[in-house]
Amino acid sequence: MDNFMEKIVSLAKRRGFVFPDSEIYGGLANTWDFGPLGVELKNNIKNSWWSRFVHQRDDIVGLDAALIMNPKVWDASGHLRGFKDFLIECKHCHERFKVEDLLGGGGWEKEYEFLETLSPGDQEKRVRDLFKKCPNCSTVGQFAVPRKFNLMFKTFFGPVYDEKSTVYFRPETAQAMFVDFKNILNSSRIKLPFGIAQIGKAFRNEITPGNFIFRTREFEQMEIEYFVEEKDWEKHFEYWRTEVPSWLKEIGIDSNKLHELEVPDGERAHYSKRTIDFEYDFPFGKKELFGLAYRTDFDLKNHETASGENMKYKDAETGKEFWPHVIEPSLGVERTFLAVLASAYSEDGDRVVLKLPPAIAPYKAAVFPLLANKPELVKLARKIYEDLRKKFYVAWDERGNIGKRYYAQDEIGTPHCITVDFDSLEKGDATVRDRDTAKQERIKIDRLEEYIGRGLI
Repeated sequence: MDNFMEKIVSLAKRRGFVFPDSEIYGGLANTWDFGPLGVELKNNIKNSWWSRFVHQRDDIVGLDAALIMNPKVWDASGHLRGFKDFLIECKHCHERFKVEDLLGGGGWEKEYEFLETLSPGDQEKRVRDLFKKCPNCSTVGQFAVPRKFNLMFKTFFGPVYDEKSTVYFRPETAQAMFVDFKNILNSSRIKLPFGIAQIGKAFRNEITPGNFIFRTREFEQMEIEYFVEEKDWEKHFEYWRTEVPSWLKEIGIDSNKLHELEVPDGERAHYSKRTIDFEYDFPFGKKELFGLAYRTDFDLKNHETASGENMKYKDAETGKEFWPHVIEPSLGVERTFLAVLASAYSEDGDRVVLKLPPAIAPYKAAVFPLLANKPELVKLARKIYEDLRKKFYVAWDERGNIGKRYYAQDEIGTPHCITVDFDSLEKGDATVRDRDTAKQERIKIDRLEEYIGRGLI
């Protein structure tokens, strides 16, 4: 499986999907740039999500909120107090680890509270009992007492660097959807049940980022906060439990590699009464792809208490006022991108094929003249290319032999290759090759747009 991951990373860099950030300066750990093809695939994934969950529905509206919010937001949400990891350091090699990674489970919060009641000597003894050998240097019994580590990135707002100007880069997109709840309610006249959707950047100062783009400190989220009456929360929870996996299948993620994990008490986020983590069989193991949480009325209630503003919903028919409860399906863009690549990657002999669904493939087609030194072929192929790109994002390639051009497009997931040859000049058709089967058929030039478009539905 490690070899499989290496192939994906190699393909991503070689073909312009993902590059290490700041590479000419040695890079910056676990930061990545999405190249020409990567940004297309990433945008197509986001556009597919937005189309499915916003444009094709009448009960969900969108939001694009600021990255930096009033810090009172994070106090009310509980992030300043509770958004922490526990960090432990080996005193021999000074490598730091997340406590949960070493213990292999949750429930550390209560253990930490117990640890704080002990004397320094008893704390060290307890740590030696719990944490044996350092994974980095193999030294035994040399761990320091664990400490809390806040995951939010701190900065300063304005020219003065002091406590009053301290702000944070948002660690999640969700809070803006709660803070703007009344603005959206009043401006859109939408009725319960309804949702607010947002795609945007979030930042977490992760202790152990890694596995390529799977866990990074800067990432994008696709989140929906779906507001419901308390009595209906289970019905809506079950709906989203199947709706998101249905979309993941639509964008090519292998549903046989998707598994549900019910998160037990003590391991859920502070706001959640029920959470299911949907894990995917990544090349490096089974890891969380997206989460589904029942946040109750925690957020709106807390923001009302902290701000003094009325955050209740008023039922127009009954006049009843209440805090809606919230179902939250939350996906990471980068994790989804990686799962798409892992699901699409295949090998056929010496041919690498990225079997992306046509709707999210970077290029919808590629156009070639059979021979680059024949002006009449180049002219006709170029006209086809110019006509098609008014409707689709298409590639042009006239370099090398035709076989190599086919293989190059297979590797980046282009569904169809259109080749203009001498018969095209006489018959008004072109050879269209299918990426997955490598089969070829002749299609009339005036039907190419229809043919390519049919595969995107």
